[in-house]
Amino acid sequence: MPAMPQTLPKPPLHVVLCSPRGFCAGVVRAIDSVERALALYGPPVYVRHEIVHNKYVVDELRKKGAIFVEELDEIPKDSDAPVIFSAHGVPRSVPEDAARRSLMALDATCPLVTKVHREAEIHHRRDREIVLIGHAGHPEVIGTMGQLPSGSITLIESAADAASFEPRDASRLAYITQTTLSVQDTISIVDVLKRRFPQIVGPHKEDICYATTNRQDAVRRVAPNVDAMIVVGAPNSSNSQRLKEVARDAGCPHSVLVQRAADINWPEFEGVARLGVTAGASAPEVLVEEVIDAFAERFTISVETMSAAEEGVFFPLPRPLRETQAAE
Repeated sequence: MPAMPQTLPKPPLHVVLCSPRGFCAGVVRAIDSVERALALYGPPVYVRHEIVHNKYVVDELRKKGAIFVEELDEIPKDSDAPVIFSAHGVPRSVPEDAARRSLMALDATCPLVTKVHREAEIHHRRDREIVLIGHAGHPEVIGTMGQLPSGSITLIESAADAASFEPRDASRLAYITQTTLSVQDTISIVDVLKRRFPQIVGPHKEDICYATTNRQDAVRRVAPNVDAMIVVGAPNSSNSQRLKEVARDAGCPHSVLVQRAADINWPEFEGVARLGVTAGASAPEVLVEEVIDAFAERFTISVETMSAAEEGVFFPLPRPLRETQAAE
């Protein structure tokens, strides 16, 4: 009888899961808004822009009857279907356009983004020039700048921008920030602004959201103790990109962003003994599990979780969806 072929033992791999990771309260609220609208009104439900920046989430909602559009003029003129605004927020012109067309608009903007919008409005009413710290082209930045007349807000993307910025009146200056920035990078930019303009007014409570801060804190704890870090998230997700950068800056020698297990470049992980894993705020846990399962096929894994904070934040659905829920 021929001898059975010998299989090589799988190399050991210790996986350190960052906690918290994945969905935040604003993302849960946005996804639940689409699913609730589909259940109440039936398909189609239109969604302006990706409801959250994650292809898996968008594809799953599309299967259920959501139709994603970039602009309202893509919605048929005779449609009575609801349209939902994404978690990133929209310029003021968008709900105004929806009202002109008598569309049933549901606003799934994250309440923490709405908070930044309200701050901008208050500063504007108080005749302050406003600086927005953020990334050009990001939907949240476009939405925030679109709350006020053109020219009311100046975008600052870096410490160099802050160093060269010249306000109209340094005594009447305020700053706000995108909610998904690197905490450390933002501190550096704010420090430059405060040094140059001591009278600048900032938020009563920082604009970078709790979920962004907590996920970065967890990565910062894990990164120095692992050989590589995988961030599960989409390339157009600002908070996911920042997690990859935080891991690198905190001392992790190899940090990569993947949308799901199929994106892993396995030769990059040869010789890795300790692996950190986290997920951006719009990435579902099922994709984290998929990545871990893929490593388990190639390594003998052990798993531990390192926690930076406990999260119990909950945001209720937009009011029209809450009211119909209560009426049932």
